[in-house]
Amino acid sequence: MTEPIPSDRRRAIPQPRWILLGLLVALLGSVLLVNAYTNASFTPDHQQSNNGQREVPTSVVNGGPIISANGEQVRSYRLPARTIALTFDDGPDPVWTPEVLRVLETHQVKGTFFVLGSQVARHPDTTRKLVEGGHEIGVHTFTHPDLTELPAWRRQMEYAQTQLALAAVTGMGTSLVRFPYSSHAYAIDNQDWPVVTAAGDLGYLTVLNDTDSRDWEQPGVDKIVENATPDGTSGAITLWHDAGGDRAQTVAALDRFIPMMKERGYRFVTATEGLNLAFAAAGVDHRVDGATPATAGDRWRGRTLVWAVRGADNVLGLFGILFVLVGVLTVGRTAALFVLAGRHARRRRSKGWTWGPPVTAPVSVIVPAYNEKEGIAAAVRSLANGDHPGGIEVVVVDDGSTDGTADIVEALRLPNVRVVRKPNGGKPSALNTGVALARHDLIVMVDGDTVFEPDSLRRLVQPFADPRVGAVAGNVKVGNRRSLIAKWQHIEYVIGFNLDRRLYETLRCMPTVPGAIGAFRREALRYAGGMTDDTLAEDTDITIALGRAGWKIVYEETARAWTEAPTSIGQLWKQRYRWSYGTMQAMWKHRRSVFDRGASGRFTRRCLFFLSLFGVLLPLLAPVIDLLAVYGLFFLDRKATVGAWLAMLGVQMLTAVVAFRLDREKLGVLWVLPLQQFVYRQLMYLVIIQSVVTALSGGRLGWQKLRRTGLDPIASRTG
Repeated sequence: MTEPIPSDRRRAIPQPRWILLGLLVALLGSVLLVNAYTNASFTPDHQQSNNGQREVPTSVVNGGPIISANGEQVRSYRLPARTIALTFDDGPDPVWTPEVLRVLETHQVKGTFFVLGSQVARHPDTTRKLVEGGHEIGVHTFTHPDLTELPAWRRQMEYAQTQLALAAVTGMGTSLVRFPYSSHAYAIDNQDWPVVTAAGDLGYLTVLNDTDSRDWEQPGVDKIVENATPDGTSGAITLWHDAGGDRAQTVAALDRFIPMMKERGYRFVTATEGLNLAFAAAGVDHRVDGATPATAGDRWRGRTLVWAVRGADNVLGLFGILFVLVGVLTVGRTAALFVLAGRHARRRRSKGWTWGPPVTAPVSVIVPAYNEKEGIAAAVRSLANGDHPGGIEVVVVDDGSTDGTADIVEALRLPNVRVVRKPNGGKPSALNTGVALARHDLIVMVDGDTVFEPDSLRRLVQPFADPRVGAVAGNVKVGNRRSLIAKWQHIEYVIGFNLDRRLYETLRCMPTVPGAIGAFRREALRYAGGMTDDTLAEDTDITIALGRAGWKIVYEETARAWTEAPTSIGQLWKQRYRWSYGTMQAMWKHRRSVFDRGASGRFTRRCLFFLSLFGVLLPLLAPVIDLLAVYGLFFLDRKATVGAWLAMLGVQMLTAVVAFRLDREKLGVLWVLPLQQFVYRQLMYLVIIQSVVTALSGGRLGWQKLRRTGLDPIASRTG
């Protein structure tokens, strides 16, 4: 039964905040895209294929590794004899860059570090140590792409972003650039040359190398030293790496290479120091300074960029933690379901198991109804014609219906059915009225759209043979399973509700006796204070109250009731939003009892712990799985991502098979389970997110009537 409450007491249930969800997804998507951009994977330096050198000036191909290509003026320079510039690519790295600096400081040598802007943003302290140590910095792009494959605007962005990161971290800029995957001057081809000239037009000096240590191959210390050693007494710019992997061999090779070359009479300089020495040797009155002060504007823009990179990293790191947490919760819940729900089912089906002597006491069935004309006749007939031997009294409480619900029930002229008319006051009020007028002490509460099987009432009350049992939850089934949305709900009812109830009964912390089919002792209801309108989930509220009072709450799987599930996204949204928010209200209402002693405290601690863990936290965090799955498909190992997603789906499928077997349901409908991941789950995400937002904002929601079409009791049992 769903019905309105005066507007001065509660607000209406809001529509799904798709704009809110869209903004949230856009924000998270932007963060992930920033992280994907700044974490662009790259392969080690390599020799490019030759695409011809007709467009490359001969003076460059046969020249030195430092190239100035400003407009039509193209020059290249070599370092003087017995002069070495140690250059390092791909850093800074928080582990290996300090190790390299330690070796350089030991031998009193300065290096030139061609840094990645993304790494500068991530490791500002390490970058500042380079500058403070008197070392030189050059641009190695922001994300280490192959610049020959990028348009001009993207190349400029790679340089500019690196300069901004340097401005924010060091307060300086640089005029030096080295392209990823570049090598010697003689290897420049027609594809590379436009990149060199474009950089020159921007005021950059392109720095290549004379010798390549190829330390990224990790060929061993001896081979690295051999690769870096120049021929004879010629000067050389040598290429090393201080990041991109394990650089232990690099550090060891440097520690051997530097003193060896000093013994041969070599001096060590930075790239611009070597260039200025070359100018002096050639009698050129010119001097180059690789470092330039950054403007205040660049420093501020750089700080924004650094914050964005580090923020994206932190968010992705948090997502990684949440991913692990969701995985642990999912696997833990699945394991608990398999073990405890399986134990519950085996115990119930074991030979000779019984609740006790057959319960034959008469039963009063309370049906609160508000505008239930579509399904009330079928529901009341199924209840009145039950096979319970002790007698059945059906009390239909018409709560101010305007569609003739009460007239339909009276027209049935069933001898054991009474109709009580009252002004509209809400479902809890209707239930309390029915209980007060009921003649018997065993009370069954049923929604007006629910159809019982002939033996459901008899089976539902059998647990009362145990005097400790105060309430019994029945087995709710989706009767209208033809549509895709209804099939998804059918799966959810079997897995998420009925399988969970087995688990909760075993743990003695059943949180909800469903409104569609639940039985109570009158004594227990009186002790708990009856139904209240404090929450929108009066069934959860009363169940927790009964558990706190020490009553045993159990699940009777053989008592089946068929309910009409929403058939549209909008109707489903209203129902689940109300359920979710109402459950949170009930949890908040009973929160203080976690500190109670005795049965109240024990029940509440268990109940609220599992509700918080599996009813709020897990669904609230579950979108991380989907976000990282999409992220992984585009930016991580695609096979690994698909494999992880399929593994998670496999766990869900296995859980579904177990649940369906325990509930004796046909497995054929499970073909829609994979599709459920792409639509239904997202709606449930929005439900829980908006419910939490509403709860935190202190809003109160009102009941709203769902559209019903009526349930065919025969079709419901065979659908």
